[in-house]
Amino acid sequence: MNRIKEILEEKGIKQTWLAEKLGKSYNMVNSYVQNRRQPSLIDLYKIAEILNTDIKNLVVSNKKKS
Repeated sequence: MNRIKEILEEKGIKQTWLAEKLGKSYNMVNSYVQNRRQPSLIDLYKIAEILNTDIKNLVVSNKKKS
C-alpha cells in the first residue's frame, strides 16, 4: 500500500499534474493513488522527488506492531 493520495491531498496537488511530471497516463497515476496498482521502485523514487518528500512518506509499513 502507498500514501500517494494522502501526500497529494496534503500538498494540494492534482493527479493530472503528477501524471504529467511523471510521464505516465492519468489512469496509471490514478491506479497508484487508489492502490489498485503499486508503482515500481524507480517510479516511487521519481514520485518522491517530484513531490519533494522522502520515499518513506509514500509507503505504508507492513510490519505488525508488537
